[in-house]
Amino acid sequence: MAADTVPSGFPSLDRVLGGGLRRQDLAILAGDVGSGKSALALGIAIRAARAGFPTLFLSGEMGPERVMERALALEGKAPVDDLRQGRLDPATRASVGAAAHRLRDVPLLLRPLLDESFADMREALDIVPPRALVVVDSLQLMPAPRPAARVEERVALSVRALKALAVERDVALLVAAQLPRHRAGRPDPRPTLDDLGGLGAIKQNADLVLAIYREEMYRPAQGVEGATELIVAKNRNGPTGFVDLYFYPRYMRFEDVTE
Repeated sequence: MAADTVPSGFPSLDRVLGGGLRRQDLAILAGDVGSGKSALALGIAIRAARAGFPTLFLSGEMGPERVMERALALEGKAPVDDLRQGRLDPATRASVGAAAHRLRDVPLLLRPLLDESFADMREALDIVPPRALVVVDSLQLMPAPRPAARVEERVALSVRALKALAVERDVALLVAAQLPRHRAGRPDPRPTLDDLGGLGAIKQNADLVLAIYREEMYRPAQGVEGATELIVAKNRNGPTGFVDLYFYPRYMRFEDVTE
């Protein structure tokens, strides 16, 4: 693995990417509503941190306590609702306890994006020296560097600023994103670069675009429950294609099929 590479922790994906995510690159993790993109983004953050790479996870949807709750459920293989309400059997409680022990000393910092400016986000990067990976959930919820009347214009401004930030701070920057132009009823509902919108800024400025496709969401009678294609839709530094993952919705956890 090259010195400028941060592993995603998913072996099949890291093989395609030549070892993992690269510093100074902007990577977009796209998915339809309910596809699990936030769960995968958090899973990558945890795996990178467990491998010793200082990681900052910025959430626009939840505070640090809620994100840590999700992380414990994911790592401990416990249903989030059961964990929240304390309805854990002894085996699951032990598993969550072991997960808490594993996560206690990893270099993972959780910060909210709520009500912060883009300048605040820049300052947050200085809290995790030496920086390696920054994960943002999500693009549509993060503050733009300057005001914009239209959502697509705001997204475009954010994407350009994020790419510049990745280069300036020498970090791998992974950003979860929605698919505003995706149409589930089309013949092939797999996400494409054009589904990202953002006035073409995402398609142009992102170095890497990963897209989650779970057939069961669109063809319930055909799709294997949990089976996931993680599509490498754009890869400035290597091949495109896809890797196979498996999603456990009870735990909000993705696993590599080779695991």
